[in-house]
Amino acid sequence: MADGIVMRVHRVRAEFVVAACDAELLGRHLPVGASGRTVEVSPHFYGERVVSEEELLWALRRSTVANLLGGRVIALARREGIVGTDGEGRLGGVPHAEIFTVPG
Repeated sequence: MADGIVMRVHRVRAEFVVAACDAELLGRHLPVGASGRTVEVSPHFYGERVVSEEELLWALRRSTVANLLGGRVIALARREGIVGTDGEGRLGGVPHAEIFTVPG
């Protein structure tokens, strides 16, 4: 699983939330700011099932909210035009992006 991508889809009311990360990040605790707090990269949120790039892209194109974490996941989203170069941040030094669809 070290080189894979894991994903979980959450349905919350009308939202289709996709959470995906590089598999090797699962279980890690990433620092948040200078407060000493950390956030766990939880399999409960990101899932444990390894998915293909195609499956992740299918889900992202249908999502209303996405939470993406890790270099491979972000690179794929950037390559497909889902995340712009200015739409990426860092969480504990790890590339991270959140995407929200605003109804038009």
